Amino acid sequence: MVAGRSRAFHHREFSLESLAAAKRGRRVSICLPARDEAATVGTIVRSVLTGPIAASGLVDEVLVVDDGSTDGTAQVARSAGARVERAADVLGQHGGGPGKGQALWRAVAASEGDVIAFLDADVTNFRSWFVAGLLGPVLTYDDVAFVKAFYERPLDGQATGGGRVTELVARPLIAVLLPHLSGIVQPLAGECAAPREVLERLPFASGYGVEIGLLADVGSRYGLGSIAEVDLGVRAHRNRPLSELAPQAVAIVQVALERAGMMARGQAVANLVMPGAVPVTVSSGDLPPLVDVPAYTRRTA
Repeated sequence: MVAGRSRAFHHREFSLESLAAAKRGRRVSICLPARDEAATVGTIVRSVLTGPIAASGLVDEVLVVDDGSTDGTAQVARSAGARVERAADVLGQHGGGPGKGQALWRAVAASEGDVIAFLDADVTNFRSWFVAGLLGPVLTYDDVAFVKAFYERPLDGQATGGGRVTELVARPLIAVLLPHLSGIVQPLAGECAAPREVLERLPFASGYGVEIGLLADVGSRYGLGSIAEVDLGVRAHRNRPLSELAPQAVAIVQVALERAGMMARGQAVANLVMPGAVPVTVSSGDLPPLVDVPAYTRRTA
C-alpha cells in the first residue's frame, strides 16, 4: 500500500466466494446500529442471512444494536434473523443516552467477530456487493486497518445531490483543519469495516461525529496508508430534513475541532438555535477504547 494516502478499490474486485476462502478462520460480524428503521432493517438483515451471502459462508453473525427505537425496529430485525441487543444493555455504565457513536461502540463490544463491518440500517437499495466490497480489503490485505465506503447518493429523484452534510460541512472542515484527509471521498460514510483489534483500540465519539473521529484517529494512529476506500456504486437511503441534519453538523464540527487539537476533547457544548424550533444542545465526548474498559470482555460464540 502506498504510504501517506489511502488505496481505492471497486466492489467488483471481490467476490463472496473468494473472500470466504480468505477468512482463514476469522469470524466476520455484520453490525447495524439502528434507531426507528423498522421500514428497512428487516430487508437488509434477510439479504445478509439468505441468498448468495449466506451461501458463501462469509458472514458468521448479524447483530442489530437498537438505539432506543420506538417503531418496532428490534422486533423486525429479530424476526428477520438478526441477534438484537439494546444499546442501553451493553456496558451501560459507560456513557448515557442514544447516539450513533454510542451504538457503534456498543456493537463492537457485543459482537463476536474478528472482523467487523458496519452497515447503515436505512439503505433502500441494499445489494450483496455492499458486504463483499467492505470486507474485501480487510480480509485480503494484512496492512489494511480501516475500510471506508464511497458511492453516489441520489436526492429527490436526481442521480446525485445527496450527502449535503459531507459537502457543506465535513469537506470544508477537513480542508481547513485536517487537510491530510482531503483525499477521502466519503469521510462521513457509515459503511466501514475493520479488524476488531483496531476498533478496540480507538475512542468513539459518542454522537454523529463518530465517523470523522474514527477516520482521523485511524489516520493518526495507523497512517493514511492503512485506510482503504471501496466504490459501492449507488446508495439510496432516507434523506433527512435540514432540521435533523443541523445537529449532526454541529457534532461533526465539534469532533473535527477536537481531532485537530483546537479544542479539548469532551468539553464542547453548543446550543443550536433554529427559527421556530426548540433549541438543541449538542455536546461532544468520547467513549474510551474498549481495551481500557475493565468491564469489557469480548463475546465469543
